[in-house]
Amino acid sequence: MTDPVRVTRLPSGLLVVSERMDRVETVSLGAYVASGTRHEAAAENGVSHFLEHMAFKGTPRRSAARIAEEIENVGGHINAYTAREQTAYYVKLLKEDLALGADIIGDILTHSSFEDSEIERERGVILQEIGQANDTPDDIIFDHFQETAFPGQPMGRPTLGTDALVRGMSRAALTGYMGQHYTTGNVVVAAAGNLQHEEVVELASTHFADLQTRPPEAFEPGAYRGGEFRLERELDQVHVVLGFPSVGYRDPDYYPVLLLATLLGGGMSSRLFQEVRERRGLVYSVYSFNAPFLDGGLFGIYAGTGEDEARELLPVTIEELRKVQRAIGQEELDRARAQVKSSLLMSLESTGSRCEQLARQFQVFGRLIPTAETVARLHAVTLDDVCRAASRLFAGTPTLATIGPARHIPGLDEIAGRLAA
Repeated sequence: MTDPVRVTRLPSGLLVVSERMDRVETVSLGAYVASGTRHEAAAENGVSHFLEHMAFKGTPRRSAARIAEEIENVGGHINAYTAREQTAYYVKLLKEDLALGADIIGDILTHSSFEDSEIERERGVILQEIGQANDTPDDIIFDHFQETAFPGQPMGRPTLGTDALVRGMSRAALTGYMGQHYTTGNVVVAAAGNLQHEEVVELASTHFADLQTRPPEAFEPGAYRGGEFRLERELDQVHVVLGFPSVGYRDPDYYPVLLLATLLGGGMSSRLFQEVRERRGLVYSVYSFNAPFLDGGLFGIYAGTGEDEARELLPVTIEELRKVQRAIGQEELDRARAQVKSSLLMSLESTGSRCEQLARQFQVFGRLIPTAETVARLHAVTLDDVCRAASRLFAGTPTLATIGPARHIPGLDEIAGRLAA
């Protein structure tokens, strides 16, 4: 049987990877750029996100309206996103329209016009996006949390940039950053669906031929510091994120931490949901998360609660963090393992998810990680592994971010003292 995943490195250095899925009628194709917020200098913070917006604003061959029309004329979808370590541009179409999708993605990545009028129009849109985020406390709190954990560093800066920096972003800054980072060594073209690898390679060779040939550039390593951020605002709730330094994709504790995040606060059966919401009624929303990066990560717990309930929230949460270091049950570990495994396997039914996963694996590990290997690593995690990983994480310096009436939320010294008790 032919391997459904195939990989080709073009003479330019561009990596092309595809996965054939015979039982679907669609294809997804994307260009995944290993460049994001952490690759930006302080004065250009937000440029990756600005570029993502500008990619859809026209090329010499297509106006902004025409880009949208050509995709929607065939019932397809086109989108993009900016993250801390990656910017992605992707389409999903019927299988017979793969060539059109590759043409459009290649066109917007290599021939964007950056007309002054479009830059000014999109600048206004991004400023509105920043304003909307600032008006949404359960959204913007994560930017404050990240900045407090990694102060004064690219890893701590907001993906959207700041109001002042976006207002001052020039055309030269946009084109200069794109020329420096949108290169054959930094881009993976990935596709998944009912396709032929040879066609994907041919399309990539044609439509991405004008990418500059340059190897990947080094980035500034993240140096976790931790600390405390409080913003008093007149809100009905106080929004809280408590976090700790965590592990990256390549760390041996990656899978124990993934399962820890799930059993601690990853679903309705999790410890935090059951104790904080169901038994005590302190919150509507509470969950834990692990955000891995290439060279580290962040583990965090989010909750939104009333001003009076906040008095009880952190002591209860911290007690759960202490308990999970001492013992967990086999049943809850098995349940967390089943949740993570099913989420992984269900995502593999989506051409878009497979496409993104292929690109990320090659950019992080330099190879495909077979599903069987991931499942085996999940099943190899023991009770002791999770408790040890919890002890490792929660011994780190905490990071606390709050927005709202937080006078009953204890400070870092008290939090650290309770964890060490």
